[in-house]
Amino acid sequence: MEPLTEHRGASGPVVYGFLRLVRVSLARQDALHDALVEYCRRHELALHGVFTERSAGTERSAAFTGLLDVLELHGTYGVVLPAVSHLGPKAIATPRQARITASGARLLLVRGPHAPRPAAPGPAGTPPERGRCRSSGPAPALDHDT
Repeated sequence: MEPLTEHRGASGPVVYGFLRLVRVSLARQDALHDALVEYCRRHELALHGVFTERSAGTERSAAFTGLLDVLELHGTYGVVLPAVSHLGPKAIATPRQARITASGARLLLVRGPHAPRPAAPGPAGTPPERGRCRSSGPAPALDHDT
């Protein structure tokens, strides 16, 4: 399926990415950046830049301050994160999340918050059903173009 705006010359809402990369390998950095790019492509968002925090500092890092500055620009829709953990530990992430939402920007997560798992087996001692089945091998590819 092709994006709706692909043939119309329109660009999607403007978003900025934010990555917190403290002691992360170059391969992991590239994978996280690629995840933001792919998310924006799939959702027809215009990724105008990615702010990267490389130190485990306080709530007010240079990268986060820069992010807040661009959120004030006319036409900015939101912030894309791989997961909410990229805002930092809870003591830092909570006020950061509040500042982003107070700016009027949307907070978009590539991986949303995980649903809590049941602690005990289901009724009659049966194990709870899983959302996905895991197989021992790769899934077959489709024969036709999509």
